[in-house]
Amino acid sequence: MYFRGGMFMKLNMGSADRIIRILIAIIIAVLLYTNVLQGALAIILGIVAIVFIVTSVIGFCPLYVLFGMSTKQHKKRE
Repeated sequence: MYFRGGMFMKLNMGSADRIIRILIAIIIAVLLYTNVLQGALAIILGIVAIVFIVTSVIGFCPLYVLFGMSTKQHKKRE
């Protein structure tokens, strides 16, 4: 959990989730760079790639909060 802009955000993304999102963003970037994707689809997937990168870097996905999900493994306290 960390403090961000006046509220606490609980990290809710596991490392596998973060790696998969970064890989998808890289694939989209390559497809955009090689002009395989064009037009509206390119714009939409470009935005998705940016969102994937940002959420992966900070480890927090707002949609997971809305659906009550978390892919982060929590350590057991003994």
